[in-house]
Amino acid sequence: MSRENPDRLRERLGVESQAHQSAVDALDDAAAACLGVNRTDLRCLEYLMQRETAAPSELGSALGLTTGSVTAMLDRLERLGYLTRSPDPTDRRKVVVRVTPDATRRGRDIYGPIAEEGARSIAASYTADELELIIGFLTGSRELYERHLDRVRGMPQAGRRVR
Repeated sequence: MSRENPDRLRERLGVESQAHQSAVDALDDAAAACLGVNRTDLRCLEYLMQRETAAPSELGSALGLTTGSVTAMLDRLERLGYLTRSPDPTDRRKVVVRVTPDATRRGRDIYGPIAEEGARSIAASYTADELELIIGFLTGSRELYERHLDRVRGMPQAGRRVR
């Protein structure tokens, strides 16, 4: 058990959490550049890799994009060979979006070694109870950010007039 002051530990946790977020952000910038996409396109590919398929409207909601922006993004990613669009087998009026094997391979080339090393050298050093604690912290942190996302998206943007 730590003998350090709990307030100091919370402060250190905040500093390390921000440093972690900055490191992930920098790596994602490099990954997007490697793939020749922007950060929103990268988030779209990540979303599709986690779920295998999605409807364009689902992508728009998940990424906070308008219908037109989703169409432009899907056009870009399809031209790059990173995704396909096909009619929904249960409703021909709808479209199903999928990542291509090439996009999956390239994503694994970038992120696979990080996941493998993290599992081998970091996660393996914790007990099951410690992992549960860490998962709880990460889940709570993610949910906190998600609760505030719409609020921040709704705030006036610098340099734009509010009507």
